[in-house]
Amino acid sequence: MAITEDDKAFFVKLGARIAELRKAEGITQVQMAEVLGVSQQTVNAYEMGSRRVPVSALPTIARVVAVSIEDLIGEPQKPGKRGPTPKLQQQIERITQLPKTQQKFVMQMLDTVLAQASR
Repeated sequence: MAITEDDKAFFVKLGARIAELRKAEGITQVQMAEVLGVSQQTVNAYEMGSRRVPVSALPTIARVVAVSIEDLIGEPQKPGKRGPTPKLQQQIERITQLPKTQQKFVMQMLDTVLAQASR
């Protein structure tokens, strides 16, 4: 089955998004390849858009780069229930607007608090 121009454009855009998010998280192509069980060359081909990313790999990639699948593929999430946004969700949205280094700091703080709470 031949790939359409629209499909090719989608995979080029998806690959660029994966590369951008991977780099922002400080993850190498080799590390991503290990998680996905593929070669570094395959990850490079995904990121260049010269190879289709399997649908089955999207949840893993999204988890590794800490975004939703919708954000990974560039589709806006559909709003859930109507009404005011819960405070926790508002705080999470504010955290996502911070630079990556500050986001990592907040995540480390949360991990510490949650680890202490589970003892």
